[in-house]
Amino acid sequence: MKKENKYSSVHYNNYLELDKILNSQNLRSVALGEPAHEEMLFIITHQVYELWFKQINHELYSVRDLLAIDDVDEKNLIYLVNRLDRVICIQGLLFDQIKVMETMTPTDFLDFRNYLFPASGFQSFQFRELEVLMGLKKESRHTYNNAPYMVVFDENKKEKLENLEESKSLLDLVNDWLERIPFLKMDHFDFVKEYKKAVLAMIEKERKAILETDVLTDEYKQMRIKMLGDTDTFFANVLDENVHNQMRAEGKVKLSYKATLSALFINLYRDQPILQMPFQFLNKLAEIDENLTTWRYRHAQMVLRMLGKKIGTGGSSGHEYLATTAAKHLIFSDLHNLSTLFIPRSELPVLPDALVRDLGFYYDNPM
Repeated sequence: MKKENKYSSVHYNNYLELDKILNSQNLRSVALGEPAHEEMLFIITHQVYELWFKQINHELYSVRDLLAIDDVDEKNLIYLVNRLDRVICIQGLLFDQIKVMETMTPTDFLDFRNYLFPASGFQSFQFRELEVLMGLKKESRHTYNNAPYMVVFDENKKEKLENLEESKSLLDLVNDWLERIPFLKMDHFDFVKEYKKAVLAMIEKERKAILETDVLTDEYKQMRIKMLGDTDTFFANVLDENVHNQMRAEGKVKLSYKATLSALFINLYRDQPILQMPFQFLNKLAEIDENLTTWRYRHAQMVLRMLGKKIGTGGSSGHEYLATTAAKHLIFSDLHNLSTLFIPRSELPVLPDALVRDLGFYYDNPM
């Protein structure tokens, strides 16, 4: 077979295979003799969703592969952050597409909805692939009709999802990366010990301020003190490894104890030059996860607007099912919950000079 000359010319139409793309909008309403104008918008919107899902998965697979090696090159963090940032930009487009879809009224949708059964967004393989790739586990899924989410796919797609389930997800690989990074193995600085002292000092300072104020009633003072918490409440899982491991066994947290401490250290000391890129990386992952939740919720609200309480075309409870997935399918919840453990910069333990030097961009001028 003759090899194509890499410098040969190519036509725009052929390169993008536009004839295939632009002739793939086959309206069922037209085929059935009752043309519905809005069906074109419905098809194109969902086709574009699938194209963007393909690009998102392309980016996430590359991030996974860069994280999968035992020794992640710190220089690659810029690629990880840039690719995750691209995913976030695409998610913004997904939100905007809902606005376009909502230019179709509920009665417009009813003109062709009956032709869609039993097709459903639940059958989007690429979106399920995205969820599994990110780290959504079978046991954490909200399903309908007590059926596994894979039953709607053919054997090849089932096998691909099963293989993906058995391999390490982004959540797993981020956990491994956080466990490996060296910020907790520092001479002359015990992060957990110093952090606990800072938390106790902060709580005592705020407790004293509450008790000494003359603008609160005694009842309200006690309520505010209770809200403060202590080292036995929401700080316990980072100050006591046994508590954390028990919470992880119960499914309340997902990251390991060591990974959680590393993520906390990165967030608290993110101003240090070497920690700025790891902080951005973790922040982008949390933002993607948040955007997925927001998109699910917006999708649910659109369905409520279009269908009310009607059953979905795929047999789900429609809006109720979608709203539940929005609430339940948060993947990087540990990164969101880290905010509970943050303390003000003014209360942070002071890092030793030698450690600050290690975390900065240091140049030793022999002159």
